[in-house]
Amino acid sequence: MSRVVVVGGGIGGLASAALLGRAGHAVTLLEANPWLGGKSRRIEVGGRRIDTGPSLLTFVRVWEEFLRRWDTAPGEAEEVAGLRLKRMPEVGRYYYRGERTSLPVQEGDPWRAAWERFARIHGGLGPEVTRLLTADPLDRRTLPALGRLLRVYGAKLTTRSYLDGLPWLPEGLKEILAIHTLNAGVAPTRTPALYASMPAIMAADGVFVPEGGVYEVVLSLERLARRAGVEVRTGEPVREIRRRRVTTTEGEYAADAVVSDLDAGRLERLLEPERKPAKEKLSCSGVAVYAALREELPAGVAAHSVVLPSDPDTLYASLEAGEEPRETMAFVNYYRGGEVYPNDGGTLAVLLTAPANGRKYGLGDPFVRREIERVSVAAGLQGAATEYFGEYEVLDPAYFGAWGSAGGALYGTVRPFWRTGPLHRPRYSDRGWLWRVGASVHPGGGIPAVLGGAMISTGRLIRSLVK
Repeated sequence: MSRVVVVGGGIGGLASAALLGRAGHAVTLLEANPWLGGKSRRIEVGGRRIDTGPSLLTFVRVWEEFLRRWDTAPGEAEEVAGLRLKRMPEVGRYYYRGERTSLPVQEGDPWRAAWERFARIHGGLGPEVTRLLTADPLDRRTLPALGRLLRVYGAKLTTRSYLDGLPWLPEGLKEILAIHTLNAGVAPTRTPALYASMPAIMAADGVFVPEGGVYEVVLSLERLARRAGVEVRTGEPVREIRRRRVTTTEGEYAADAVVSDLDAGRLERLLEPERKPAKEKLSCSGVAVYAALREELPAGVAAHSVVLPSDPDTLYASLEAGEEPRETMAFVNYYRGGEVYPNDGGTLAVLLTAPANGRKYGLGDPFVRREIERVSVAAGLQGAATEYFGEYEVLDPAYFGAWGSAGGALYGTVRPFWRTGPLHRPRYSDRGWLWRVGASVHPGGGIPAVLGGAMISTGRLIRSLVK
């Protein structure tokens, strides 16, 4: 039995700890914050539950594969995890230049025929993407999945070049498909063509919300980790990591291996505190407004909406330059009382893509006020959404930067497109004893990419401990 210390209790750290403990190793997980989950956190606003971070669970086969790897008796992992998933009726509702559409595109929509053609090409790629998300890149069994994907994209290597190469795809629908690359924090010119397939796969395989909210994923992972014998310690910040020794505010831990679930820049500061951080181009951040509503929104407002900017290329350019955009991409998540959360009234989350400028924002900030008004008009509200607000809370780049990546960058530094998504081969381990999971090795992709990366990295670590 080996001693392993996991630094960081985000989704990747919890998943890795659960698998390591299940493999029979002595595992201690250290989390600086009083909560587990990292960017996926549960807050209370006006007495109502709201979850931050990812708002949907996609590629559920990845979650099923994780449970399978944890299991030693059939069905035990599912019972311990206790996660119950509710499939949403659509991926989301999209607003672009005065037009409204849903994914999947509905009957009667002028984009319906183009969407059906696109979905026939991409909608069935879920098993291939799941394989690439969960299997070691060196595993030759991934070659058939990789081969099928490459036959789809041909010589078009990026999301933008692939979508631009489809002359039959309407420009508006093209922009809706392309905007999903901001889930990795960067423009479609900086992500592999694989990202173009994601909306069609999600529409075919479904998007889900756990009963009780997405934070239930974190609680499920915590239960699996504790059942596996993991010692979980919250509120214990790590000060330094040196030669298999982890120093915290409470003491020192010796380990045969250390797993980091930290953003890459923060990890480097713990490994080499005296080293000055290099200036790098950062992915985007966000301004997230969470509100308990005084009254429900009008009938017909979707649970999940995306409001695009009128000029996406200008948005991408602004984010690349680290400048506040005139119009941004906004996610809107609205749940009526009792719909997903056990709340007595509605909750609204407005998530605005923003540069990683480390700034604090409030409702009175011109950028926030302008964007909420634009979102309100798109959703068909008679006034600004803030008129429905009771109590609210704002999480901004200053919040994310306080314990994550520089400037609050949600996905760390910008990488070349071939190092974004499941097609790349990240550095899972270095120094012979340090292993990485989470956003530092799998930026973007949400919960599936983080879980998949944790499975791959932890699988390699377990094999090395056996040797």
